Amino acid sequence: MEENLVNLTIDGVKVTTKKGTTILEAAKEAGIDIPTLCFLKDINEVGDCRMCIVEVEGRRGFATSCIQTVEEGMVVHTHTPNVLEARHVILDLIISNHAKDCLTCTRSGNCELQALAVKFNVLDVEFPGEMTKHKIDDLSPSIVRDFNKCILCRRCVAACKNVQKIGAIDCINRGFESCISTVGDHSLNDVNCTNCGQCIEACPTGALHEKETIQDVWVKLKDPDAYVVVQTAPAVRVALGEEFGMPIGTNVTGKMVTALKRLGFDKVFDTNTGADFTIMEEAHEFVERFKENDHLPMITSCSPGWVKYIEMNYPELLPHLSTCKSPHQMFGALVKTYFAKREGIDPNKIYMVSVMPCIAKKFERQRAEMKNEGLYDVDNVITTRELSRMIKQANIEFEQLEDSTFDNPMGEATGAAAIFGTTGGVMEAALRTAQDILTGQDLEKIDFEQVRGGEGIKRATVNIGGKDIKVVAASGLANAQKIMEEIKSGKADYQFVEIMACPGGCIMGGGQPIKSSKIRREVDVRKLRADALYSIDEKSTIRKSHENPILKQIYAEYLEAPGSYRAHKLLHTHYVERPKYKIMEEQKG
Repeated sequence: MEENLVNLTIDGVKVTTKKGTTILEAAKEAGIDIPTLCFLKDINEVGDCRMCIVEVEGRRGFATSCIQTVEEGMVVHTHTPNVLEARHVILDLIISNHAKDCLTCTRSGNCELQALAVKFNVLDVEFPGEMTKHKIDDLSPSIVRDFNKCILCRRCVAACKNVQKIGAIDCINRGFESCISTVGDHSLNDVNCTNCGQCIEACPTGALHEKETIQDVWVKLKDPDAYVVVQTAPAVRVALGEEFGMPIGTNVTGKMVTALKRLGFDKVFDTNTGADFTIMEEAHEFVERFKENDHLPMITSCSPGWVKYIEMNYPELLPHLSTCKSPHQMFGALVKTYFAKREGIDPNKIYMVSVMPCIAKKFERQRAEMKNEGLYDVDNVITTRELSRMIKQANIEFEQLEDSTFDNPMGEATGAAAIFGTTGGVMEAALRTAQDILTGQDLEKIDFEQVRGGEGIKRATVNIGGKDIKVVAASGLANAQKIMEEIKSGKADYQFVEIMACPGGCIMGGGQPIKSSKIRREVDVRKLRADALYSIDEKSTIRKSHENPILKQIYAEYLEAPGSYRAHKLLHTHYVERPKYKIMEEQKG
């Protein structure tokens, strides 16, 4: 018997597991399911809700399986009459102080509290009493907080504080008045929220959800005077199918395009084309900075949650940010200029809709810097989840759809653009183009596996034309903070830095299909979605952004060259120092 192994029995099943393993994980290894509610693997493991209680022979009371570690000879029972009755009471008490509008809740059918109520046959509230009443906070352009549906599981708090190191929300007040809120109980719009949406992905109920804007899209689709164009991000196509029961990571590009055409959009374009433009501009910007040793390292700017974070926390490092707009903003600018001119369409009539995995894009699209000639580059951003709702509203049988292709001339993209959706992808795509620019050759090496993978920080040194370039790719704002502190202190000697606000990149964005704690415990969602994007890249005929024929055509006909005056006017932007706490700044003033 190895010293680090422990033998125990769970529901009559003999289990051997590592010392330090929790009863919950040991049960999972034995194929035994223990229900959870506040538990979120590697994020929130505090045992607050007590749904995962079990009985251990020889002990009084219940053990909380998500935090109780196994012991040699332990005998555990997960569904005795006492355990089942206690879980029923726990659920009853939670539901007694919970809004009961399940039929109209955005999480109906995908709510962990609802699922447990069904599983444990909670048909009525046995402990009715006074309910707390909270105002709904919908001032943020990205996130709505309805804490009448909050169960105080603190998963959102843990995601914000532990994973992202933001701490915009926490538990305030005491006893019956306890609730999750912000400093001073102000709107999320007025505090240090980056709009990343990881709190939404962590929430088991409808207490947090994106600010839905699909009704505005429906109105425009019915407007005969509006020319409604839609573009879809790379991460959307490998997650949308999950909303229709398809396996995680299924590539549904063709079905997605067909669905969008059936919804009535005048043109269905690919944000991947915008990503290729981003690479062209960003790679050329990096080459210029690298040659002149100007404000290195250059840091990517395509993640709006990250951009807002650096504006609030490291304004002195803003000159290091690439001036490139994010792909969907670049694309919107081109649709309202180049495409409008080519097709003879009044730009004022174009309504640009972006389908994004990211709710921070809702904040980004309404920034004053994202305008050209008085028009916003993008008029509406909807999430992957919102698109699925539109498809369901239209009564489209998504799984039965045949494949279609994106419309021309703005629907052709490269494999490099596809991997934009995963951590390390922007870096790899940029390096493919940068190496050809620096060497003046069409190099065959295009896979930079050093920056691939799920690690939060990936450091590497790549040799291009005999020159070593030190790069780092970080995802998640806690990891971004580490890299920023290295740069700020002068300890870092990177030349190129990629940062994504969401852990794992856009594929794990705040607007993607929400996975329950159980699924996240059992499946590596990030890897499955990332693998699908890398598969798209590998199967692509063209895998370097600068070889995209559509880009070559548009540069020749309209933009002239990467970094030209017109390219800068349409495709680049600037940033602003942003106070962490807007309300406090107003009070000072």
